[in-house]
Amino acid sequence: MYPEHLTIPMAKDLTDHGFKGLETAEDVKAILGQKSGTALVVVNSVCGCAAGNARPGVKLALAQASKQPTEAITVFAGVHKEAVDTARQFMLPYPPSSPSVGLFKDGKLVHFLERHHIEGSTAEMIAANLKAAIERFCD
Repeated sequence: MYPEHLTIPMAKDLTDHGFKGLETAEDVKAILGQKSGTALVVVNSVCGCAAGNARPGVKLALAQASKQPTEAITVFAGVHKEAVDTARQFMLPYPPSSPSVGLFKDGKLVHFLERHHIEGSTAEMIAANLKAAIERFCD
């Protein structure tokens, strides 16, 4: 587990751009358990690919997309264990991965980027991938 005070700037990189930072399993269930609407979920991380690729790519995708998810949320791996574990349960059958990004529609996972999709990709490539999914699945 990481000391939370060290990860605050990394978390704020998303929460300052409209993402809700969730810290409890109940908060995650309340959003991902909804059977209507869409939710973009970022499992944030301290790693370099989160800082250089995932977070910039997600922010760029939302800035460029003509449609938006109903909810944009983030949980932080290595900080809020219960929230992350609960989000990952909703992301099955994919194995735990951080960073990672999931898009849910009507309570079902419809698009997922694992760490191996993020590593070695540019923020622009990630943004293009997510923008296409957002445009397809969000109202």
